[in-house]
Amino acid sequence: MICIKLGGRTQNDPLLPQAIAALWRATGGKVVVVHGGGDQISALQRLRGEEPVFIGGRRVTTDTALELVRMVLSGLANKQMVSALVAAGAPAVGISGEDAALLRATPIDPAQFGHSGTPAQVNPGVVHALLRAGYLPVISPVAAREHAGEAGAYNVNGDDAAAAIAAAIGATELFLMADVPGVLDGDQQRLATLTLDEARALVASGVAGGGMAAKLDACAMALAGGVTRVRIGDLAALTVPQAGTAIVAREDATDSSRQLP
Repeated sequence: MICIKLGGRTQNDPLLPQAIAALWRATGGKVVVVHGGGDQISALQRLRGEEPVFIGGRRVTTDTALELVRMVLSGLANKQMVSALVAAGAPAVGISGEDAALLRATPIDPAQFGHSGTPAQVNPGVVHALLRAGYLPVISPVAAREHAGEAGAYNVNGDDAAAAIAAAIGATELFLMADVPGVLDGDQQRLATLTLDEARALVASGVAGGGMAAKLDACAMALAGGVTRVRIGDLAALTVPQAGTAIVAREDATDSSRQLP
């Protein structure tokens, strides 16, 4: 099982739907997609007179921003990706973390981050049901609140959501798609492999910041949750196991190439 997280900018690549559809066929339908849409949210925030604010690559989600997050992620961005995948021959079905309480989240820090949350629980039944029926789940990372019976939503960083979902569905690989070929060092050269300690050092030094720092945090979450293989890369790296940057728990960890079922 492969879980793919699509960044907002990567979703605009015209070659992306065909690539994911081809991977879905090659794996016998064992693909799950989680997507973002941050640029669209930010654009709408500015139209409504609110400047987007990010801390550590994660959005501060005001009351207004939460409305836009639900509109864009669970509406526009989700349905655009579903439509493109269906046109490419993959039977995609769009859902959000709110559907069947697939993803529940707790607030990060309401005073600082507002309605931004972090994954607390994944209930993957709806994902497994779609996969068994032959569909490709396309998931918006808007999450239900942590307590059953409590309405409302939290905005969860797409990388964090993908890591939690990948672990819960027993994915063998989490691929975080970016608009760069992988994690870059201080000379802007791709690093083929990073241990978690090396990744933390890149974040601490400022070499990896913003969205990339958030991706590296998500990689650590996925590995801790039992995902076998975690990579960061661009579209060209999606089906090339040696491409992108592989994140491993420690230096002596083996990083075997993906075996497509």
